[in-house]
Amino acid sequence: MALLKKILESSIRVQYQDCDPFNHLNNSRYIDYMMAARTEQLFENYDFNTAEIAQTQCIGWVSAQTQISYLFPTVWMEVVNIETRLITYSNSSLLVEAVMRNEDKTYIKAIMWAKLVHFNIKAQHSLKHSEELMNFFGQIHYPIEGNPTFEERVKTIKQNNQ
Repeated sequence: MALLKKILESSIRVQYQDCDPFNHLNNSRYIDYMMAARTEQLFENYDFNTAEIAQTQCIGWVSAQTQISYLFPTVWMEVVNIETRLITYSNSSLLVEAVMRNEDKTYIKAIMWAKLVHFNIKAQHSLKHSEELMNFFGQIHYPIEGNPTFEERVKTIKQNNQ
């Protein structure tokens, strides 16, 4: 069996309509960019199509908690790199980390943790992951050493980027 990449990345250019009057990426759009990047990365790297799963199986993942720290502004027309990884998973939830960097990856602009709960769309309740999903998550899981809190992780990243 081939080893799957555990850290995925892609780039995107910041669009005008996503910026505030100061030409900075609007705070809520960071989350949109990071979640969209993860969705595309899953499809491109693993052929894991969350839209198709939702449409055919009536299951998906809903956001239960989002933590984000903004470290440097992101501006209109800037190309940013977004790196994502699955840092924790359980029978019914996932914790994904997304890190947005400048195009050269020389400094971090934002870091986000998103807790996603597996969900049955028809029944409108949480759902346990199948054995197949648990096996897949085990192959792509990339935990953070020391199992830090979000605040500890941000502090470490800030220290490493000075």
